[in-house]
Amino acid sequence: MAAERTVIVVGGGLAGLMTTMKLAEAGHKVKLFSIVPVKRSHSVCAQGGINGAVNIRGENDSPYLHFEDSITGGDFLNHQPPVMRMAERAPAIIYLLDRMGVPFNRTAEGLLSFRRFGGTLKHRTAYAGATTGQQLLYALDEQVRRYESNNQVQKYEGWEFIGLIKDEKGVARGIVAQDLRTMEIQSFTADATVIATGGNGVIFGRSTNSIINTGSPVAICYQQGAVYGNPEMVQIHPTAVPGEDKCRLMSESVRGEGGRLWVPRDVNDSRKPFDIPEKDRWYFCEELDPVYGNLLSRDLVSFIIYCVCRKGMGYKNRQQVFLDITHLHHKKGMSRELIRDKLGGVLEIYEKFMREDPIDTPMRIYPAVHYTMGGLWVDYETTGNDIALDENSARNQQTNIPGLFAAGECEYQYHGANRLGANALLSCLSGGELAALGVQAYLQNLDMGHEDLPTSLADDARHYRQSEYQNLKVSKGSENPYQLAAELSETMWNYCGIWRLQSELEGARNTLDELTKRSDQCNLLDDGNWSNQAVPFTRTLKHMIEMSKAIVGGALARDESRGAHFKLDTPERHDDTWLVTTKATWNESGPSLDFSEKVDVRALAPRPRKYKINQNQVARFILGEDVLPKSKEPTAPPTSG
Repeated sequence: MAAERTVIVVGGGLAGLMTTMKLAEAGHKVKLFSIVPVKRSHSVCAQGGINGAVNIRGENDSPYLHFEDSITGGDFLNHQPPVMRMAERAPAIIYLLDRMGVPFNRTAEGLLSFRRFGGTLKHRTAYAGATTGQQLLYALDEQVRRYESNNQVQKYEGWEFIGLIKDEKGVARGIVAQDLRTMEIQSFTADATVIATGGNGVIFGRSTNSIINTGSPVAICYQQGAVYGNPEMVQIHPTAVPGEDKCRLMSESVRGEGGRLWVPRDVNDSRKPFDIPEKDRWYFCEELDPVYGNLLSRDLVSFIIYCVCRKGMGYKNRQQVFLDITHLHHKKGMSRELIRDKLGGVLEIYEKFMREDPIDTPMRIYPAVHYTMGGLWVDYETTGNDIALDENSARNQQTNIPGLFAAGECEYQYHGANRLGANALLSCLSGGELAALGVQAYLQNLDMGHEDLPTSLADDARHYRQSEYQNLKVSKGSENPYQLAAELSETMWNYCGIWRLQSELEGARNTLDELTKRSDQCNLLDDGNWSNQAVPFTRTLKHMIEMSKAIVGGALARDESRGAHFKLDTPERHDDTWLVTTKATWNESGPSLDFSEKVDVRALAPRPRKYKINQNQVARFILGEDVLPKSKEPTAPPTSG
């Protein structure tokens, strides 16, 4: 066994717990930081399932077909070697979880049950009712607690990551964190650091994400020199329940089990939805693509719903359409017990917030920001020209900052321009596993342990963040940080959401510059030293604005439409010029973008996506031939800057 080293893992979700478990298994000491109790990490909200080509149903499924669907769903922007490894590891990971005691649904024969999900024609998604994320998170937490009991893992719950410690060579040597109860700021040195902090959906306001998903840790690393990969790629989930505070996810599993999307053909139809006969319903996804139907890729379904409502065809002329499972019980004879066995968690959420029984009344939904495919740029290494990864390489999951690794939704490399449903939990677990291997390889060649660092390194980092915090506590003006956050989310949703236009993106960039100035003029209502919420929120707001600049900057520069990035000005995909990674580097004046990294397509050559339709065709079919302006010739990516 290698000599014991100390590793910091930031984030207590699936990626963080898998990384922690694997590092502890290898004999290393782990300090695990989480802004909330680990069991409340956002992974707990995942509903639908986890993909793996186990092929129990005899459909001739295989890891290669899973790989092919993932690359196609990502519109060929994802590097292929890491995705291949993810698909190949998937069956083993599912069986590992099964042995850990995850209560997966099973067939009558006792075999694992698999359902269909969007972007695939196979039954490939293992699930635990509609609370799969919760079951996986609890199982991994139990494993980590084994190591916590012998002090090999030490948890810091209720601590917020607020900065990296870097030495004079630019190597990551630990973190600075703040206890959100006592507001104490401390430095923690380590031999390597792993960021596993999830997505940034709160930036957009209308999001299925938890309120902790601000993206602040990624923004901090980005501002300290880490490259941000494909920031413009943000997934909008097609089916969510709009709310005053946030949106509630209605999992893709609902469509996977037979849920159908429709609106009345007559927008003024006054009958109750259940009473509207089939002939008077417009099943728009099924009409647009009879093969995939309601299980088209998420970016397409979101865009279709958006166009239906933009046309004024939403139910009662509102921004909502029906997600209907009533036929499962009333026409197909499925019992309520069976439906709730498969979809219980989702249906409970809908009933709680909408006060309607979705088995008897079609659910009303609209798209919401759900996932960020972009994130910290991380590396990988293959074995020569082969697509197989070299699992003994320290490059795997390592950012451009030596000693800083990333795993899960906070990094960019598995999903390209659009994530397939049920690949999120898998990428968190396979990425966390690979991050642990990368860290172990890195530690073998470490020149100096963290205990040998000069104490001034950690002290200087702590003093800098302490000064930053104290400066924020001083009221400088009349701006309300919560109002600024609302303006930020309105800007990002309206002008950098489902439908993007160059002129509106330029306006959004100007608005973000203005918000930067106004965020320095916040009137903070709380200068207390116990559980202060106003100051950390304002600090996070500043980070969200900087991250938003990268998202808008990438969307402005990428002169094509690909996956979740649909641009009205250039509605076609352009592989000859834009099959490249957007690599954003932070500057005070705005992001510097580099497009020199070509996407690794060694296993599967880019081709048109196999769905019958794309956004361009959808827009013209629903909104009319004249809705799209004459496409201009796309510009090539700049070579630098």
